[in-house]
Amino acid sequence: MGEAKIELLRGTLDMLILKVVAMCPSHGYAIAQRLQQISKDFFQVHQGSLYPALHRLEDRGWLQAEWKNSETGREAKFYALTKKGRRQMDPEVVNWERLCDAVGQVLRAPEEES
Repeated sequence: MGEAKIELLRGTLDMLILKVVAMCPSHGYAIAQRLQQISKDFFQVHQGSLYPALHRLEDRGWLQAEWKNSETGREAKFYALTKKGRRQMDPEVVNWERLCDAVGQVLRAPEEES
């Protein structure tokens, strides 16, 4: 993909963070690493986007946070999905999958020959 930058819509980033945290409670750096790993380096979320999103999700009650020691022995804020966060994430994932399917159908439609 080269140097092209993909800007995530705020809601999309929120949904991706909720999904990653639903897999396993994690601290911010681990969430960013997991997103990058799962997407095969497509998503590279920087601190300037990640931490405001994590705080926003925590303020909405979709994530809960707890200070614990990370795998490096340093203290880090670990985020876990709340029941309210699960109720928010599940329908968003379904809607996103429907949107992707509809876009794919349009892109795969045969073009008229000139």
